[in-house]
Amino acid sequence: MTDLEPRYDVAVIGGGPSGATTASMLKKYAPQLRVAVFEREVFPRDHIGESLLPPVSVVLNEMGVWDKVEAANFPIKIGSTNRWGKNPELWDLEFFPAEEFVDEPRPAKYEGQRLRTAFQVDRSVYDKILLDHAKELGAEVFEGTRINKVVCSGDRIECLQLDSGESITARHYVDASGHSGILRRTLNVECEYPTSLQNIAVWDYWQNAEWAVKIGVGGTKIQVMSLGFGWIWFIPLGPTRTSIGLVVPADYYKKCEKRPEELYLEALQQDDRVSALIAHAEREGKFAATRDWSFLSSRQAGENWFLVGESCGFADPILSAGLTMAHAGGRELAFTILEIERGNHDEQWLREQYELRQSRRVVSHMRFADFWYTANAQFSDLKDFTQKLAEDVGLDLSPEKAWQWLAQGGFVDEDLGCGVGGFGLGAVKAMSEMISELRPESPLELNNVLKLNLEGASYKNRAVYAAGRVGRTDCYTRGCQVLPIDGTVELLVDLLQRTSDLGLVLDTLRKVIESKSDDPTQRSAMETTAIQILEGLIYDGWIRCSLNPNRPLYTFRYRDSTVRWNRDTLTRRPQGALNSSTSPGS
Repeated sequence: MTDLEPRYDVAVIGGGPSGATTASMLKKYAPQLRVAVFEREVFPRDHIGESLLPPVSVVLNEMGVWDKVEAANFPIKIGSTNRWGKNPELWDLEFFPAEEFVDEPRPAKYEGQRLRTAFQVDRSVYDKILLDHAKELGAEVFEGTRINKVVCSGDRIECLQLDSGESITARHYVDASGHSGILRRTLNVECEYPTSLQNIAVWDYWQNAEWAVKIGVGGTKIQVMSLGFGWIWFIPLGPTRTSIGLVVPADYYKKCEKRPEELYLEALQQDDRVSALIAHAEREGKFAATRDWSFLSSRQAGENWFLVGESCGFADPILSAGLTMAHAGGRELAFTILEIERGNHDEQWLREQYELRQSRRVVSHMRFADFWYTANAQFSDLKDFTQKLAEDVGLDLSPEKAWQWLAQGGFVDEDLGCGVGGFGLGAVKAMSEMISELRPESPLELNNVLKLNLEGASYKNRAVYAAGRVGRTDCYTRGCQVLPIDGTVELLVDLLQRTSDLGLVLDTLRKVIESKSDDPTQRSAMETTAIQILEGLIYDGWIRCSLNPNRPLYTFRYRDSTVRWNRDTLTRRPQGALNSSTSPGS
């Protein structure tokens, strides 16, 4: 352990993924900064939230820790197998098609097929790798060290008092303490609960459970199995260890009058798939339970402090997004602090941009989680519920139109281009069909006149985070919606300011794409993305569309390789159910 000093540039409370990412990025891009991490526990220690999404690998690679994580031989996650929605058949969400996954020795490099995969991690190992990496980069890490008191003056942190009696001061203070929210609670920052989801989670670790799917060298899928009253996660963490948990509504738990462990074991036996996988397995006896309340902090930054990771907010784990948000938030916070240190941007703007990005990210995952849970309800209830979700982002839609809006994407996402909850629009539309057995028609197939709608929107700068810097780019904002003016969106906005004819827009798009690539596969992918963004702009109200009977209509063919019925167990294909990933054609 490094000797404790009383004064630091940045003091980070919490050594989990968000804290370790913040510290590592700070030291990578500004090694002269004195960064301290105070962690109350001594790693390794178990923690749930073990299933990652591919965007995490991008951050791990930038941190310089991807090779270390890969060397730990965690299972390679290529997607999930799900039982969810009105149909009992299993369906798969695949980041990378299983039949195309190529066996290769491990550890492998972050290239080729591994750019599209993720990990399933044993947090006792994973979190230690991350924290040790921050230490190797020069962060001063103090494990087994509790913050006894946070001394404040108004909205300003004056110092941290450790349980040893020592006082620590810093120019910037970071709360990466998760649900504990040490700074958040001290500063009396209120939490908002913009969702009706109030669940409890119970879990244990198992030895020698069978993997449901084995793909190549170490490849697999997590299992998400709905039971009607709740759902089970089944996440292989290594050759012998598996995390298995149950999530149920708090109201159901109270009414069932069963002890948590009794409810857990009965649920595992009720699911034929899971019960078969654990038939010859043994529990580790580390049974635990927690509240699973989704929430959002009303503030994420103050005079000299920031919240990051789950201290900012928490979204239901159904989408495996927790670590994605933790790593992305830690990266953006580090870049924000670095720019404050450089003094090249207005400090208040940097804080506002950080807060907006974190809030939108958490709320988008909450919204999609709400959609997933209500998709198991009656369709009429689902339509009414999605109307409320649309109202929350400023859209005045009928229940039917609200359903179409959310089922086909929900909004244009400033991080990922187009989609919701961290998933692209094509995957969102396909997942919506799986869980609802509905296939809403594309507005581009019903209309041929598109008019840009910027009414009530403001033209502003937004932050762009790259290579240790925070840059500025243009955007329109309306309420909590953001329309980033860059890349494909910028091209579409420019086209729509010159023509409202869908045919001319499509022709121009194809010419631009042809000028950028000679590869037919790449061209098709670029066209797909452009069409999906056009649809997203319509659903979000940035484009108003109508039909001119004197102009032709266009048909867009749908074929999906990301979301599809599970091939191993399919006994029947539901009538009218189609896989869908947009591929433009006329």
